[in-house]
Amino acid sequence: MNRLELFRILRSHLKLSERRSPVWEQNKMGKAFLWFIASFAIFYLVFIAILLSMTVNDSDSITAYEFMYGIMPFILLIDFLLRFTFQQTPSQLVKPYSLLPISKYACIDCFLVNTLRSGFNLIWMAMFIPYAVMSVIFAEGIIATCGFLFGLWLLILVNSQWYLLARSLVNIHVSWWIAIIAVYGLLFSPAFIGGHANISTLCNLYAEMGVGFTFWHPLTYLLALGVLFMLLAVNRSVQHRLVWAELGKTSVASAKASTVQFSVFNRWGELGEYLKLEVKSILRNKNLRKTFIFATLLVVFFSMILSFTDVYDAALMKDFWCIYCFAIYGAMLLTKIMCYEGNYIDALLIRQEKIVLLLRAKYLLYTSLILLPFLLMLPTVFTGKCSLLMLCAYAVFTAGLPYFLFFQMAVYNKQSMPLNTKFVGKGSMENNWLQVGVQFAVFVIPIILVTVSRSLFSDTHAYLLLLCIGLCFVLTSNYWIQNIYRRMMVRRYENLEAFRASRS
Repeated sequence: MNRLELFRILRSHLKLSERRSPVWEQNKMGKAFLWFIASFAIFYLVFIAILLSMTVNDSDSITAYEFMYGIMPFILLIDFLLRFTFQQTPSQLVKPYSLLPISKYACIDCFLVNTLRSGFNLIWMAMFIPYAVMSVIFAEGIIATCGFLFGLWLLILVNSQWYLLARSLVNIHVSWWIAIIAVYGLLFSPAFIGGHANISTLCNLYAEMGVGFTFWHPLTYLLALGVLFMLLAVNRSVQHRLVWAELGKTSVASAKASTVQFSVFNRWGELGEYLKLEVKSILRNKNLRKTFIFATLLVVFFSMILSFTDVYDAALMKDFWCIYCFAIYGAMLLTKIMCYEGNYIDALLIRQEKIVLLLRAKYLLYTSLILLPFLLMLPTVFTGKCSLLMLCAYAVFTAGLPYFLFFQMAVYNKQSMPLNTKFVGKGSMENNWLQVGVQFAVFVIPIILVTVSRSLFSDTHAYLLLLCIGLCFVLTSNYWIQNIYRRMMVRRYENLEAFRASRS
């Protein structure tokens, strides 16, 4: 069996594993929603292409292909950030093949090929192709236009492999963010270093690269392909080491048990025991702990950006990042509610009536965690960027409607998430698109409410409206948690079977 035949078999197995995933059916609705969002993004990119084309067609100082490659560093940075927001690094289907007489790199190579074939690498073509049709093809010809588009696509592929490497390293330790920032600092260094350092110098430097790609200069393509193959080789080695390190890892009980007893929760009785379970899960399990730390760093980062820069001084952007900072813990952890518990759901269902206590404990803990972004966002009040009423409104609103939506996922989540392993898994359905839809609704609904209220009344009335809506959901939390529990019990056998089937 040659390598191509092996790839085809592994690809067919991957498709079958996706169809056998417990979330395959419910993901159909989520994928339809995702296609809607993707369609909106494509129309938005086409609109941007029209604006850029109109701008460059009226310019006599720069050509169309030089202009696009001149702003390419900014596009690559946006692409990288969007991938971190929407595109997870999926676990690799390695375990079933670990004992077969095939190359130890076969599964890794198939995984890397699939990342190159990802549809995410083509979405920017919705901007590049219309731009090329309107500004490049009539001025430079078809052959030059093909070089223009191929070079842009090649840079996006390079960025996809850089993202994969960066995401994998960040999963190992959050300190790798320093190296990522250093790389982008080097990429944008012409704008800050040197006697003639400015944005124009940066754009002119990368515009020269555009000349090489557009007119098919061999050296330019050799350098780009060399960087791509180098990143593929590095990713191949890194992914292999990480995957086999996790496969070979054995769980060994620590000789020294933790002395932290969390006695402060004893006064809550049985509810306090479930609060202890939640806190210990975050502190002791690697994936939950890293997610919590990463969410906290995001809040600190955007709080500093809002407080000490004017990048997001627009009212709409301040509202968006404010709700983002308050809802980030729920968006990253509560959307996967019961997924981590799926690893030991059998033990929880021994006394199934206590599941409602688990849900209440989760709600109390994550409502309390809202105090952390509230405190971290106080510099925005001291600098006059946000008002105290604004922070209070978003804090209470987040504990209300967004958490109500996040907790609904307890009924529909039925895929176990690994507590510690990150790079290997039993299946490949890492994204539950229903979860993505809930996250999208949580970030969009308050912006719509505030925008409409602000246009009709005033900022104060808009934030008071959010405050009232949040209080309504907070005060009725016991009722909707009971409703979620009853619906969970109706689906308990279906979910239990799916949790067992999806355990790694």
